[in-house]
Amino acid sequence: MLKTAEYVSIGHPDKVADFISSYLLDTLIQQDPTLKYAVEVMIKDNTVILGGEVNGYIKIDDISEIVKQALREIGYDEEYASVWKEKAIDINKLRVIDLIGIQSSEILQGVSQDGWGDQGVFVGYASQGEDLMPQDLGLARKLNNALYQKAKNSKHLGLDIKTQITLDEDGKILTAIVAIPMLKQEDLTDFVIDTLGQTPKQLIINGTGAYTYHSSIADCGITGRKLACDFYSTSCAIGGGSPWTKDPSKADLTLNLYARKLAKEYLKDNDECFVYLSSCIGKSELPSALVKTIKNGTFKFEDISVNLKPSEIIDTLNLRRPIFAQLCKNGLVW
Repeated sequence: MLKTAEYVSIGHPDKVADFISSYLLDTLIQQDPTLKYAVEVMIKDNTVILGGEVNGYIKIDDISEIVKQALREIGYDEEYASVWKEKAIDINKLRVIDLIGIQSSEILQGVSQDGWGDQGVFVGYASQGEDLMPQDLGLARKLNNALYQKAKNSKHLGLDIKTQITLDEDGKILTAIVAIPMLKQEDLTDFVIDTLGQTPKQLIINGTGAYTYHSSIADCGITGRKLACDFYSTSCAIGGGSPWTKDPSKADLTLNLYARKLAKEYLKDNDECFVYLSSCIGKSELPSALVKTIKNGTFKFEDISVNLKPSEIIDTLNLRRPIFAQLCKNGLVW
């Protein structure tokens, strides 16, 4: 059976949107660790739209400058704009539309009583191998990260990068696909082979033949559209919503992370482990918690009890601190 996984860099417009929201959350949670936050982002051309709800003891002096700092952190800074000009997002021309309001008092009422800020279902996964993650996704991620670092140190390679790896039944790479902006052509064959540690049977770099226009100039970025890259690719169902736009009271963030933690703990000597959790808005008890393990093709199921309240799980994961931009960069490999 062939397996394929894709990964995108933090310079991809959807991930830029994720990162801006996570970066803003980091900025605000330093002022108020109990902040309530749910902010979605859309970015197109040089316009960023922020929409959502925030509650807390916070002060935002210049939200446009925070967005610019997030872009600089990614690498879309003033120097990048001078090199790529109209072919990429230009921080000098950035326009920010702020549509952030206040969290519903009805939601806040339940959260204040240590209930979850949303209902939903969540799936954690772990498998044998490096980082306890699927091999195809791990290789796509490794290659992408290496290309991103190379691009950050280059004057003619761009930051909006996609990688895709297809493995055969023996874990050998059949196909490696790379999309990376180039102002001038560069043969990346040896770099790809060295990074992957093997020679793909087929290597495709920029399949259309040319890739210069990129980032939000060539695409519209929206939060939460790259969860298969951030989570477990096709190895596991994706539950809940995006974790990168929420404070820890939201189950989309905390229970996705906690499910991953439990999956690593229950993996033991099994080939794969899946943890399924559910939540109810305003309630601390989880309606269900199930572990599924697979070993040598044999499935085992076990209902488990999660007796921790939301605040206790948040403290267990140490989430009341500015770590969300880094989590957004790394995905669930933690």
